Amino acid sequence: MQLQPSELMKPAIVLAYARFYDTLPPAMTQNWRALMPALGLLAVPALLVMLQPDLGTGLAISFGAVAVMFLAGLPLKWFLSAGAAAIVAAPIAFFTLLHDYQRKRVLVFMDPEGDPLGSGYHIAQSKIAIGSGGLFGKGFGNGSQSHLEYLPEAHTDFVFATMGEEWGLLGALFVLFVFMLILRWGWRVAQNAPDRFSRLLAAGMTCTVFFYVAINLLMVVGLAPVVGIPLPFMSHGGSSMMTNMICLGTIMAVDRWSRRSSSIAG
Repeated sequence: MQLQPSELMKPAIVLAYARFYDTLPPAMTQNWRALMPALGLLAVPALLVMLQPDLGTGLAISFGAVAVMFLAGLPLKWFLSAGAAAIVAAPIAFFTLLHDYQRKRVLVFMDPEGDPLGSGYHIAQSKIAIGSGGLFGKGFGNGSQSHLEYLPEAHTDFVFATMGEEWGLLGALFVLFVFMLILRWGWRVAQNAPDRFSRLLAAGMTCTVFFYVAINLLMVVGLAPVVGIPLPFMSHGGSSMMTNMICLGTIMAVDRWSRRSSSIAG
């Protein structure tokens, strides 16, 4: 089994942030001391992963951390200021920090039909596969785009396109419905958690799974640049599956803590 260590950082950063803000007095969340140690804790793993370069995993690690920071009650103006700074710095980062293949991904996202046989091949074939499925799909194992290998990475990053081709719009909607149930359950567990640490932990794990789902689906249908983010519980891959199972297992643990505290209080 091949293990990608950076995958373990996604749930680990959520756990570390939940513990940090649990030990921090709520009144101090408006202070810079609630921000600077957290940014230092995030900068090391996120920057090391991005330097590999693995932008998708680095963004996933950062998203989980930022979600916990937001839910911990840090001032909204800090996030708005960071968003504005990111918008201003985006053109500079595009030309100076991104590698050539990463810049191509962004350009292809803006104009996927500009190079359909080159850099735009992945997203073009994904759209063809999803569209050819129609309402009911072609049937299990009968997807021409995936099984004739027109669709790249049909079993990993673009597994949703394979699903849409073989099971159609109804199958794709069913997948979205199941993910909605999982995310709603995770959010309810976070709301019913017995203490601040478990609330932040369950919410952070739920947000991490949401990031996986949202970015993969947006990528497959051409609404986001192509990055190496698999679809939870569907894409083939040991490390990503392990990460998502850790997230769900943690949410289940918080749910058990809630039931235990409710029974003791009752």
